[in-house]
Amino acid sequence: MKNIKYINDNKRVILNFTQVYCKSSTEVLNSECFSDVFGRFVDSLEKHERLDMLFLLNKLENPKHSFIELFKLLHSFPYDEIKEVTNMYDEVLEHRGLLYQLVEDFYNYWRKLERYSLIVAKRVETGVQNNVFIESNQRFTEVILKTYRSISEKIYGNKFSIYRQLPAGINASMLISDLAWAPTGSVYEVFNQIPCIESVMIRPPFISYSRKNKRTGVYPEVFTNPLVGVSLNPDEYLCYPAKVGSALALIYFHRDFMAHGIAISNLFDFASWQEVEGKKPNLVYLFGYGDEESCFYYDKDWDIYVGKAPLSKDVDYFGYMKKMLLTLYNVKMIREGALPIHGACVNIVLKNKTRKTVVIIGDSGAGKSETLEALSQCAGDDIIAMHTIFDDMGTFKFVDGKVKAYGTEIGAFVRLDDMATDYAYKEMDRAIFMNPDKVNSRLVIPVSTYQQIMHGYDVDMVLYANNYDDCDDIKFFDNKDDALKTFVRGARKAKGTTGEVGLVESFFANPFGPVQKEAETRVLLEQYFTKLFETNVLVGEIHTRLAVPGMEQDGPQAMANRLFSLLKGDK
Repeated sequence: MKNIKYINDNKRVILNFTQVYCKSSTEVLNSECFSDVFGRFVDSLEKHERLDMLFLLNKLENPKHSFIELFKLLHSFPYDEIKEVTNMYDEVLEHRGLLYQLVEDFYNYWRKLERYSLIVAKRVETGVQNNVFIESNQRFTEVILKTYRSISEKIYGNKFSIYRQLPAGINASMLISDLAWAPTGSVYEVFNQIPCIESVMIRPPFISYSRKNKRTGVYPEVFTNPLVGVSLNPDEYLCYPAKVGSALALIYFHRDFMAHGIAISNLFDFASWQEVEGKKPNLVYLFGYGDEESCFYYDKDWDIYVGKAPLSKDVDYFGYMKKMLLTLYNVKMIREGALPIHGACVNIVLKNKTRKTVVIIGDSGAGKSETLEALSQCAGDDIIAMHTIFDDMGTFKFVDGKVKAYGTEIGAFVRLDDMATDYAYKEMDRAIFMNPDKVNSRLVIPVSTYQQIMHGYDVDMVLYANNYDDCDDIKFFDNKDDALKTFVRGARKAKGTTGEVGLVESFFANPFGPVQKEAETRVLLEQYFTKLFETNVLVGEIHTRLAVPGMEQDGPQAMANRLFSLLKGDK
């Protein structure tokens, strides 16, 4: 990326530290970025008709320039000595309280921006580079804090008594380098010029706001490669290399979707440089190009599953990035004879050393994660360990005559509305928050390791999550056919996590692969559910009551208590 900085209308700033890096307050105040951000701040005051601040700004001609010069003087001289240097700012200096508020408001304006930095990596095999990468971002935060304090304390007239080490520098930083994997002349050659992320540094709490807060629709399959004719500006895109289940995925995203590109690091394990260099990916996703609808395609010649989403505010929601990747992977799994599972899976070790793997299947908002979180709370010390195999998507595979469960993601995309009120606070140090004060607020948090999700666990119990019937029992099926009627129907009451309303159905509760490949999935369902019953796996239906008014938290809690009693062997 050649641009020194990029600021878009959605309050996002991207700084290229390789091009320009401010090591002192003087360099900050003289930087093009400082001038640009202050100018936008002044525009926001005018837009919101902040009459008190505009009264002060209008004391000077060309305030966007003049006040920056005043800040430079305040950094260098005591407040009362500025009048001895120049009388240009006398009228402004008379309003000390307003000037102090202006600096505070500008500082808060800066901190409310999503702030990213990029550093171009040198191809060396040492750990020193990562240390420099981390330290440069820490030093930048210190410089910003020092600059703010130097100016605000001069206006305040005294040293502050309380210092808050706020994350005033960069929210997230990326170490990037070139990754050329596609042969010259291929449709994928366009990606050879796009920088690839080698490392990501996130400074929590990371909070982002998207223009949408729910996902709608499913991804249709197309039969011509949507990448034909694509032309990408390397200044506008980045690549995140990820391990999606057993597949290597290269995710190319537009800089306007930077928050989603960062959040993906909490959801899918990072593929190291050694794992991607010179390797052909299994999945390729271009997120943010053109205006055509989202779609996916299987390139038989290259054995690559391709996804593409438009550069549109309509897909500015993390679910659109996550679910396409899951669709691509699930279609690949179906082709290979594995059964994609839309659900949650945990491996539980009880105090009596009993080990059970429980799978809860259901579409978005069915209460899968909520029930398992409640289970961990109610079991307390009676559970020695509770390992998350997958929180949203996994696969069943046949291994040694049994059905084993594997995960696809190392993280969880959790809906906060129905979780316990303290859940978000407990996870604040590692979580990425999305639209935290909106309906369907979410956080993305790592919950497992790649080694753990790919281990493969014998399945002991498979349950369908019914969120709409107002009862608290667990119903077990006597035969495969009765079980499949419930699981294939995929019924749930929509909870506002998607654009659906009321009681809805989706084939096998999984619109991300099985819906698009229904015929192939029906064959797999017969095979896998036959094996589940042959090997005496418990198959049933639980009632989470997540969509029953007033039972959003008590419903999953009650079901967790019943489930825990069952796991312990109680009647």
